[in-house]
Amino acid sequence: MLKELQDKKAILVKELEEHRDKRNELNTEASKWSAERNKLNRTSRMLTDEAQQFKHERDEYNKKVSDHKVKRDECNKKINAANAKIEEIKKDANLTGASVSELKQDIESLEFKQQTNVLSSEKEKELVGAIAVLVSEYKMKMTEIERNAGLKSALGGLEGLREEASRYHEEVTEFADRAQECHDKMIKVFREGESIRVKSDRIHRKFVKIQDEADRHHHKFIKIQKEIRELDKMIASITRRGREDKRKVERMKVKKEAESIYNLFRRGEKISTEDLMLLQRSDLL
Repeated sequence: MLKELQDKKAILVKELEEHRDKRNELNTEASKWSAERNKLNRTSRMLTDEAQQFKHERDEYNKKVSDHKVKRDECNKKINAANAKIEEIKKDANLTGASVSELKQDIESLEFKQQTNVLSSEKEKELVGAIAVLVSEYKMKMTEIERNAGLKSALGGLEGLREEASRYHEEVTEFADRAQECHDKMIKVFREGESIRVKSDRIHRKFVKIQDEADRHHHKFIKIQKEIRELDKMIASITRRGREDKRKVERMKVKKEAESIYNLFRRGEKISTEDLMLLQRSDLL
């Protein structure tokens, strides 16, 4: 029975070593995937923070867009009111017809046409004449404006309002472009972060699977370890009983031999020193 137990223990020790080695191998692999997952999670968090910053900047620019739109619209309302006032002044002063700004635009348009188009002598002459008429009307209007202090002041105020409205409009466009730029960057970074999160989740699932397998081998390792301990107890018990039985047999053998020598001693027969020592050990003397 002892040999059977020892053979069984040898088999279990081999299985124990196999499960231990496989568990350690899987734990090493799981640690590698855990480190990779943690690295990806750190990158994902960094990208999320970056995207949130772009979102914050976008919202700030959108707020500026809204604020400047309100200011631009207020200027446009003032411009409409100023135009209405100018028209009333013109009407009262009998200053009808095109405004100086309209005349200036018409003059510039005809001059551009003269400089860029190939015209016959007759057509160019007609064009030069038309420009001269507009220039004359423009100068006359300017003279009338210079004479009319109210109109001059109103036109000056109108020009200032138009410049202010134009400035607000340019700022609205600029802030809107910056908001869109931040929005595009936010979306790009969010997508990068999401892609990394998907990869991290995939690696985490692999990590869990490997870790579960490592735990399975560890549980088997613990179970076999307990079985070996139990076998060791049984083997030790059998070995101890075997030694006790052997010592008992030896004692009985010594006692029997001592009794034989003692009988010789009692009959007065000569015994050796070794026989005497044996008698002493057996407590027969």
